[in-house]
Amino acid sequence: MSTPSAVDLRRARRRTIADVIAPRLRVLFSGINPGLYSAAIGHHFGRPGNRFWKALYAAGFTPRLLSPYEDATLLEHGLGITNLVPRTTANADELTRDEIAQGARTLIDKAEQYRPKVIAVLGIGAYRLGFDRPDAAVGRQDEGIGGCVAWVLPNPSGLNAHYGLEDLAHHFRTLGRAARFR
Repeated sequence: MSTPSAVDLRRARRRTIADVIAPRLRVLFSGINPGLYSAAIGHHFGRPGNRFWKALYAAGFTPRLLSPYEDATLLEHGLGITNLVPRTTANADELTRDEIAQGARTLIDKAEQYRPKVIAVLGIGAYRLGFDRPDAAVGRQDEGIGGCVAWVLPNPSGLNAHYGLEDLAHHFRTLGRAARFR
């Protein structure tokens, strides 16, 4: 569990991160794509500044704050993680429009195969682009993804200055209430 070196981060571009997924999850979270730090350690939302794990805990999805190294334990809570695009980059801006659109099609396939109650895309811009919904807003979407309820949450990256941790937790809590009582 050491911090990745510069060499580790360079090598991470050639790596992907396996999905944490199973049939009939309560929520399948979909990040945009793995970052270098996450790929270097081999776990989702691995960069210390990423607020995914804190928002998940603050919203009551998990009974304690999990570390990225515990991402596989999400299945015990009816949760999973995938990415729209498997390619690792330093920044999601490096992805092409085509990659994001293909990622949306792949997410539809995963929805049809695994049938989670809700698919939560973490990033409004990626959702708008991938699903061709330029007017989409954060929250529950009118159209589902592969027969599942679609939800958009703010990107939990520490680079997303539009949402503080409390704002993120609020949106995660709203999703959590809907996922439990659907």
